[in-house]
Amino acid sequence: MDSLNHAEAAVEAAVTSLFGRVTRWTHQHPRRLAVGTATVLAVIAGTAFGLAPMAPDASALPKRLVTESFTPENLDAQLDALAAQHLVLARSDVTRANDTASTLIKRLGIADEQLNTFLQTDATSRKLWQGRAGKLVSASTDDTGRLTELVARYPAERDDQFATHFTRLTLTRGDSGFTSRLETVPFGSTTRLATGSVRSSLFAATDDANLPDPVATQLADVFSSDIDFHRELRKGDTFSVVYEALTADGEPVPWNQGSGRVLAAEFVNAGHAYSAVWFADASGKGAYFDLNGRSKHSAFLASPLAFSRITSGFSMRFHPILKEWKRHEGVDYGAPTGTPVHVVGDGVVAFAGRQNGYGNVIQVQHSDNRMTVYAHLSKIDVRRGEHVAQGEHIGDVGATGWATGPHLHFEFRVAGVVKDPLMIAKSAETLALDSASRPRFTALAGELKGELAVAESLGARPARVD
Repeated sequence: MDSLNHAEAAVEAAVTSLFGRVTRWTHQHPRRLAVGTATVLAVIAGTAFGLAPMAPDASALPKRLVTESFTPENLDAQLDALAAQHLVLARSDVTRANDTASTLIKRLGIADEQLNTFLQTDATSRKLWQGRAGKLVSASTDDTGRLTELVARYPAERDDQFATHFTRLTLTRGDSGFTSRLETVPFGSTTRLATGSVRSSLFAATDDANLPDPVATQLADVFSSDIDFHRELRKGDTFSVVYEALTADGEPVPWNQGSGRVLAAEFVNAGHAYSAVWFADASGKGAYFDLNGRSKHSAFLASPLAFSRITSGFSMRFHPILKEWKRHEGVDYGAPTGTPVHVVGDGVVAFAGRQNGYGNVIQVQHSDNRMTVYAHLSKIDVRRGEHVAQGEHIGDVGATGWATGPHLHFEFRVAGVVKDPLMIAKSAETLALDSASRPRFTALAGELKGELAVAESLGARPARVD
């Protein structure tokens, strides 16, 4: 071991001595070091230049000249054509309640005295600012501010076309001045997705998810046979929906009927998922089914009101007017006066009028000796003997008869015996999907299930707390 250490020490001493001699020589002969370095670089450079001539000489490479004739267009003609063109500007706005012809065209940036005169004298054009506000207006002008075309879109003037068509008013400048025309045009449609989460109420959740009110109402109707939204809604429930959005010439419709049908939806209530898909058979008749093909259509809706709260159930209670304990033979739904009341099932109106403590009341006879009663109405919209379809608007909430405030008293009778309406709706029969339509339904359900998955992947935004 001692001999090994001695050898290592000897080697280290020799290396140190050699390094010291090299250092002293470098300091003593710096010019020789520079010359030696230059010589080495020259040798390397010579080697490189010796290799370079192996590449072909660029001057010896063959050369080819390519020429192509080109005749320019008449530049004067092009400049004249460019000068003859005018810049077209497009502007859009929405009519206001206090609009006049002059305020509207000024807001659109139009400077056109001829247009102003035409608007004052043309009866069709007056519809542009008269009547209901909110018309969608788009105008095209040239670079001098003169109008070339103006188009206004607004709800159809005929009640029977209100939900399916819109009115288009067009003003066009021609060689002899302006012309105007009115057209009634069918809506277009596009598909939209939405998702939401419940914190306080269904209406608050759908509002926070930017769902139009008609879509929110449809959502409640679709799942009314699965969920009692008055008693069973839970904080944290979620929904995803695919629905039609109506368009007028490709532009979104801002009016109340600006949304079409719910195409597919999923609602998770208390951890249980319910699904619905709209499906029309070969005849065009449609209904909602779950993703497995089971019908969502029940013989009776769970509630005659879209959104409300139960103020008194089917049980014994202290009567607010008679001041005694008495069996309550129906369900009371608290809602503002004028809230629409919908019949819960197909039937025939057996009575429509005033009746003692019920006030204004409607009685509807259904199949299998079943009857529903709608009392304390402020308005009745049906007549005795009239056939009514499930979900049809038959009257409005009120406080007539023995009522301390606006609400709907709703009863369900079987062979004259009162039953709990909430239990009847749950046990009502449903319709079935015929076997011939099932393959087409399966394909549609698969497609819409994918769209629901996309909506769900957007993430449910928490609804605001009212």
